[in-house]
Amino acid sequence: MVAGEASGDLLAASLLDGMQARFGSFASFGIAGPQMLRRGMQAWWPQDKLSVHGFSWELIRRYREIVGIRRQLRERLLRNPPDVFIGVDAPDFNLALEADLRASGTKTVHFVCPSVWAWRPQRLELLRRAADHVLCIFPFEPELLAAHGIESTFVGHPLAQTIPMDPDRLGARRSLGLDQEAAVVAILPGSRRSEISYLAPLFFDAALRMQAARPQLQFLVPAAPGLRAAIEAAARSSGLQRNLRVLDGQSHAALAACDTVLLASGTATLEAALFKRPMVIAYRMSWLSAALIGRKLLQPWVGLPNILNRRFVVPELLQDAATPAALADATLDWLDAAQHAPARLQELQDCFTAMHHQLRRDTPALASDAIARVIQA
Repeated sequence: MVAGEASGDLLAASLLDGMQARFGSFASFGIAGPQMLRRGMQAWWPQDKLSVHGFSWELIRRYREIVGIRRQLRERLLRNPPDVFIGVDAPDFNLALEADLRASGTKTVHFVCPSVWAWRPQRLELLRRAADHVLCIFPFEPELLAAHGIESTFVGHPLAQTIPMDPDRLGARRSLGLDQEAAVVAILPGSRRSEISYLAPLFFDAALRMQAARPQLQFLVPAAPGLRAAIEAAARSSGLQRNLRVLDGQSHAALAACDTVLLASGTATLEAALFKRPMVIAYRMSWLSAALIGRKLLQPWVGLPNILNRRFVVPELLQDAATPAALADATLDWLDAAQHAPARLQELQDCFTAMHHQLRRDTPALASDAIARVIQA
């Protein structure tokens, strides 16, 4: 099994739980994050070896290392084939590896359909060659894949099962020591070091503007493993220190406790939606990354709540539009909605509740049953 970043680690952990219940005893190995390690997986390489930010200079600098890891992993698995190889997201790394393994006779499963419905539709042909089966986390994906001769199963999204339908806001505030009446903004600048360097200064500049307008506003920043020091340094550099708490992880507690969220595009946007929190989605990357990706986009949305609803239910501020002033204004607008536009806020929460019901399935059981069928075929 290979998972390439923090969100993949969470998905893989859910899958490992289901496989434990389904198979009892089994051995798992490959490239793993902390949640996978806690479930007994043997890591030949740590997950952060694959974690980079877009088409960045970091990717160029580390390209040979990453390609070398994939080559070594392929050779090792070709010498000693597993019963099944499971690539968890990370399509740029996993799909080519899966294609080589499948050609040699190893059964392959890809967990999370690549977003071919959003960009890079040419990946469909590679996916068809790479995967015996695809585990889909969104309900519209199996029909699309079937049209291209790719077998798949909708297994729901593990987060929809993990996150409660009615989050305990008061309990989360108590656990974090927050005043029950305080206005709280959660800031999630990403789970990769390169995202922190691009986005944390921008988000903290926006927070300073919010704080100038509302001096009592509280800010929570959950830090992914190993990133707390970088986040705290960015906060100090921006001058944002008052009413700011950097947490070790605890992103779900922060999302449950907050009133609104300023966050980077990615899986965290779905988490915020499942917590029924209004949000402002933002992202910046190098001009080269933006130019390369922009030409390949097939739809106008990048945030998962907007993609799943096929409309802008929450604002997206990307690249040059993601200025501190614009981010601050959009975030404060959600805070104002509770008092001045409650119907707008209720409509959003109803939308997110319907989405939660649609995505909520017994993902570990459905996924492990599909994997069993692949192994037995």
